[in-house]
Amino acid sequence: MYRFLLSRRWLVTVLIALLLIPATVRLGFWQLHRHEARVARNELIARSLTAPPVAFDSLTAPGRAVPKDLTWRAVTATGSYDTAHEFVVRKRTDAGGDNIGYFVITPLRLADGQGEVLVNRGWVASGASATVYPDVPAAPAGDVTVTGRMRADETAAGSGIRDRGGLPDRQFNLINSAQQAGRSGAAVLPGYLELTATAPAPASQPELLPEPNHSDIGPHMAYAVQWWLFTAMIPVGVWVLVRREARDRAKEAAEAVVAAGAGPEPVPAA
Repeated sequence: MYRFLLSRRWLVTVLIALLLIPATVRLGFWQLHRHEARVARNELIARSLTAPPVAFDSLTAPGRAVPKDLTWRAVTATGSYDTAHEFVVRKRTDAGGDNIGYFVITPLRLADGQGEVLVNRGWVASGASATVYPDVPAAPAGDVTVTGRMRADETAAGSGIRDRGGLPDRQFNLINSAQQAGRSGAAVLPGYLELTATAPAPASQPELLPEPNHSDIGPHMAYAVQWWLFTAMIPVGVWVLVRREARDRAKEAAEAVVAAGAGPEPVPAA
């Protein structure tokens, strides 16, 4: 009854089904791992943002990258801004994500003499021309204490942003302490501070960056469940197709028997 399963068409169908099962199981686990990574990231951000601020230079040191578990940590630093080496980072969006402009990065010369910290003071709009340095609110003069979020250096590999040269003066594509240390000759600590508050408060400043979203877990768990449901449906679907073909073949065989049993129509007598 099921000899048709040995046909080439059905052997190919079953083979494809057998290959799809481990593939869809793997895709489900891939989405599960993405879900777990998203949850872990959210938990890290939530812990970091609610922890009491610590000194920026207590978490980083020359030649040492910012550890992943310290990103978003609330940090503080005291010193004076090195406005001579201020720069902007191109093609960055505002808090709403609708407008493209620049991040304003101003090095802060630490009062304890441990070096300089890159401070992302916030976002400003693009000017009339991308070749002209934008209008930037002046950094506060004198000693200030800044509070913000610890961030790791941006790299082309990590951000996906192409770090091409030939840009206008004081414009860059990445926030990278090593790059700026080479430019200014100063001892710039790895990582940077994403500003949230300044004391004393300045009269004007760039638009501060919003707190990262750490409540959205994304659709990855739903996608994982969908892949596993699809996995379960593969053998069920194959079995349904097999049963349907077996039933159709049985029906055709029965109709052939009936047709053969009826015999030829009788010839009328002369």
